[in-house]
Amino acid sequence: MNDGDEGARPAGRSRRADARRNEETLLDAAAAVFVASGVDAPVRDIAAEAGVGMGTIYRHFPTRADLIIAVYRRQVEACAEAGPALLATSATPYAALGQWITLFVDFLVTKHGLAAVLQSDNAGFETLHAYFLDRLVPVCTQLLDAAAGSGEIRSDLTAYELMRGVGNLCIGADHDPRYDARRLVDLLIAGLRRPH
Repeated sequence: MNDGDEGARPAGRSRRADARRNEETLLDAAAAVFVASGVDAPVRDIAAEAGVGMGTIYRHFPTRADLIIAVYRRQVEACAEAGPALLATSATPYAALGQWITLFVDFLVTKHGLAAVLQSDNAGFETLHAYFLDRLVPVCTQLLDAAAGSGEIRSDLTAYELMRGVGNLCIGADHDPRYDARRLVDLLIAGLRRPH
């Protein structure tokens, strides 16, 4: 009896691991399609990118909003996890802050139409926005505090103010090829430095 239980566990774990891998593949494919075509891209394009049938996508994500939210949450988590890793591996806290802000900008400018798609579910959009702030403001605070503590930047700016400013600089960046949000954000981050 015990042998049968042990034999069933790995198969169960294997199925769960396969399901997680499939979901990761779908989220990677959806993110790539969203970057290229926006969140209104046809589900068939996502299925083709993932190499699966449309039924597989709907089995994991019954609605477009479910898929968009899952991609968004995954990207927020990646951005949140990057902060401490960059702080641990960068030459200086200011360098870590700059690299993290670059990731944050990449995250922001690839959200083609996210707000418009989710506005029909205003409560869902507000929940997602609160999640975004809850996860990323503390990470940005940690980076700002480290850079200010090392004397590299001024210390009178909050993470929320910086993120809001960066976000405002990114508005419309995906629609105007003459506008380079990344360049302006780089100027903003350079302006945080303390004069030597």
